[in-house]
Amino acid sequence: MPVIAQIFAGLAAALHVVIFAMESVWWTRPEVWKRFGLTSQRDADVARPLAYNQGFYNLFLAIGIVVGLIIGGDAGHAIVVFCCVSIIGAAVVLASTGAKYLRPAVVQGITPLLALITAAVF
Repeated sequence: MPVIAQIFAGLAAALHVVIFAMESVWWTRPEVWKRFGLTSQRDADVARPLAYNQGFYNLFLAIGIVVGLIIGGDAGHAIVVFCCVSIIGAAVVLASTGAKYLRPAVVQGITPLLALITAAVF
């Protein structure tokens, strides 16, 4: 996998670690749950188990990318591609849920998409 593709994949992993921290570690902070469109502490408390679970999903994708980059070769490349495709798929699903989710979907999906494109082109 070309270095530029590895950089984009690494950026996708880093973003997903931050998302994990927001959803699974810092969720109780109003400045965090408000970023996810919630308007009250009560709503944040109700959504907390879902956010906690979703955060770990994001962490596992990030770990997959990092492990794939470390392993390298065909197996590592396959792991990175699988994780990037999964993130892009999640971004498409997020975008399909409404116009207000288009920006977060682009933020989530652009770096793994660039990783796949650069891996295919270079």
